[in-house]
Amino acid sequence: MKTIDLVAGDPEAKREEIRAYFHATCDIDERLFETLADDDAFYRRADPLRHPLIFYLGHTATFFINKLVLARTISKRIDPALESIFAVGVDEMSWDDLNEEHYDWPTVADAMKYRDRVREVVDEVISTLPLTMPIGWDSPFWAILMGIEHERIHLETSSVLIRQLPLECVKPDPFWKICDEAGEAPENSLLDVAGGRVVLGKEYDDRFYGWDNEYGRLEQEVPGFRASRFLVSNGEFRAFVDDGGYADERHWDEEGWAWLEFQQADAPRFWIRDGDDWRLRLMLEEIPMPWNWPVEVNCLEARAFCAWKSEKEGRTLRLPTEEEWTRLHGVAGVPDVDGWEVAPGNVNLEHFASPCPVDRFEAGGFYDVVGNVWQWTETPITGFPGFRVHPLYDDFSTPTFDMRHNLFKGGSWISTGNEAIADARYAFRRHFYQHAGFRYLETEAPVKVRRDVYETDDLVAQYCEFHWGDDHLDVPNFPAECARICLEATAGGGRERALDLGCAVGRTTFELAREFGHVTGLDFSARFIRIADDMVKKGYIQYVLPDEGELVSYHERKLADLSLDDLVERVEFFQADACNLKPLYTDYDLVFAGNLIDRLYSPAKFLSSIQERVRPGGFLVIASPYTWLAEHTERDEWIGGFKRDGENVTTLDGLEEILGA
Repeated sequence: MKTIDLVAGDPEAKREEIRAYFHATCDIDERLFETLADDDAFYRRADPLRHPLIFYLGHTATFFINKLVLARTISKRIDPALESIFAVGVDEMSWDDLNEEHYDWPTVADAMKYRDRVREVVDEVISTLPLTMPIGWDSPFWAILMGIEHERIHLETSSVLIRQLPLECVKPDPFWKICDEAGEAPENSLLDVAGGRVVLGKEYDDRFYGWDNEYGRLEQEVPGFRASRFLVSNGEFRAFVDDGGYADERHWDEEGWAWLEFQQADAPRFWIRDGDDWRLRLMLEEIPMPWNWPVEVNCLEARAFCAWKSEKEGRTLRLPTEEEWTRLHGVAGVPDVDGWEVAPGNVNLEHFASPCPVDRFEAGGFYDVVGNVWQWTETPITGFPGFRVHPLYDDFSTPTFDMRHNLFKGGSWISTGNEAIADARYAFRRHFYQHAGFRYLETEAPVKVRRDVYETDDLVAQYCEFHWGDDHLDVPNFPAECARICLEATAGGGRERALDLGCAVGRTTFELAREFGHVTGLDFSARFIRIADDMVKKGYIQYVLPDEGELVSYHERKLADLSLDDLVERVEFFQADACNLKPLYTDYDLVFAGNLIDRLYSPAKFLSSIQERVRPGGFLVIASPYTWLAEHTERDEWIGGFKRDGENVTTLDGLEEILGA
């Protein structure tokens, strides 16, 4: 269950270790789905903001294929239709398509057959792919490790969805044995934590796999504080519930109160009233409330409790920041995974398939520094200085750098692999439920939030300027000019629906909406879609551009300045693979593909089927600089820009060959 050391070891022995880790990951994920009572349970929507569980059964397998295709480790897909259905849509980002009408889910048996086939393909890749030590994020094996660790994340998220299903949809399983210790809650208290310097972030030659947001370096001086010995227990939290905490607006911030009014909650989500008492819903069963287990709440509830307790006790209590949690971890002296014989907390599935009493695992006077449940922090996730996006998974971190996703630290009972290391950085919307609780601390130090209001991702900022910036040297804005040409070509024809493929940060999509009734923008990169989505939601974007040397300039662009602000109802943006589009993207009067074909991994495949997306009499418009690069498209996949039998083959020649029919 422990993540693999990527530095030490013989290459062939490491190959077998990775193979075993891969199959163990698939096994335990499938064992989780065996807890569903019948096939119908796979298609129940446990959470309106998530897909049914059949999606997650296929998603973790599809992820391997999509990443191996992107890394050019394999050249053929197993099942393009399933790999389109299972590709994206796991959070509540507005570009995640959660409309059930858009999905023709496979049977459970077919999904399992697909998983088996993926196992065979990945096992073969592990057997044949060249392997040298150490394994870094440029290694061919990184895509394999990425798929494994991604599946371990979903082991956790799927278990939460299973917990949200009605009890009749699940069945007991002795493999998932819960803790049988329960009792009254211990009295919590505060202990001193000396201030000191903390260093966040890890080097790119670290021993363990990491997601891109874990790398970089941030040094901070943390003032001393006092932290609660225990995580907040169900018993301690009950005082807040009994005191009417869920009905008193004073304890909630604006976001929390809006969530509370919408949700009409009066207790944590998994608490169930039983007369004058309470029961607790676990993943597969309900039990009498274990008051000495940690409470599981979202970040908004944790904040409200801290505000209530601060008022009751006349002191300043709040959630820790990421830096303060890191300082507590260091002071407590909890070993990281490379120092474990046995996990020093209820983590890594080494002890229970549930939380356990908050006074069981002690380190340095504190309990549950790691494990039991994740611990919410006050820190919205963002990258460290030196952050870089991994090219195989550009939408893992950056879409969460929106000040709406808060970090939690320490792992839960089901956190394995990368999730169980101290450097792990995971974040969820503040109103989301995971296996997460909190501890509080007393301090007068303010919470310092590193607000990346201006977009500083170099590539994204360049595209922001390219799409939304001023004209330069009397050259027309390219995305806007492309839209003008498209509108000119379609004058007098149908202008009901348009598709902007490779929409990037969205200017052409908006410009087409001046005349089209509805325009869909699709792009493979969530980094770009996020900017377009900000334009829809906020009406403006902000970004930073380098000017000279270390000098930079700050830019803000508004829809209103371009008279596009009244068109937001006509546009929508989704993440999609142009080479493997879902069937719903069809029946368009116009399909525009700008700067796209020479960035696709299989342009011929795209071009050979794109006519299926256009209505009879409709238009396909292609704009391309024809800059064929092996980093984007393998040489054998180019449709032009080379010699054949001594003669030049241009991209226009290739387009005519493929589209002529």
